[in-house]
Amino acid sequence: MARPLVLSAAGLRLRPLTPRDEDEWMTLRAANRDWLKPWEATVPPEGAASDMTFRAFVRQERRQRRDLESLPLAIEVDGALVGRVVIAGIQWGAQRSGSLGYWIARDRAGQGLVTRASSLLASHAFDLGLHRIEIAIRPENAASRRVAEKLGFAEEGIRRSYLYIDGGWRDHVIYARTQDEPRTGRYWGVGG
Repeated sequence: MARPLVLSAAGLRLRPLTPRDEDEWMTLRAANRDWLKPWEATVPPEGAASDMTFRAFVRQERRQRRDLESLPLAIEVDGALVGRVVIAGIQWGAQRSGSLGYWIARDRAGQGLVTRASSLLASHAFDLGLHRIEIAIRPENAASRRVAEKLGFAEEGIRRSYLYIDGGWRDHVIYARTQDEPRTGRYWGVGG
């Protein structure tokens, strides 16, 4: 069996969730439900919501990493889970792209953890051969837009009615970065 993907730098560790994480993960998610609600995509009412168990969720993520369809990782600091970073929707062939997403617990926001985690995972994805990574951000999410800007992602425009979030279809600003852009600056090394 292949070793699980673990990335670490600058006081944080990115790692796959395991079945042993269930209680801590569920507590973290419950504690941050209201904090994340305005920003996190959900299934529209007419869609079929999944009643997936945590173990099934972990297995699904393991398969997605193995098949390079998605790179979902938990953000861990000092042995505690504090958030998540993922490159989802990976396309190979002529496109070679994916979409970067992230969230952090409210009590850890503003500490640069998401920026460092995002640069670490994006660097890994570029090293795997992705050419382009996008970030879709609600226009009013100033903190998330700062993350994209710190990492040198360029604003490309608006996707109207792009994702279903907080009870409605929401516009998103699209930021992107390509593999051939130099990975220089504070957040593209191990600094923080």
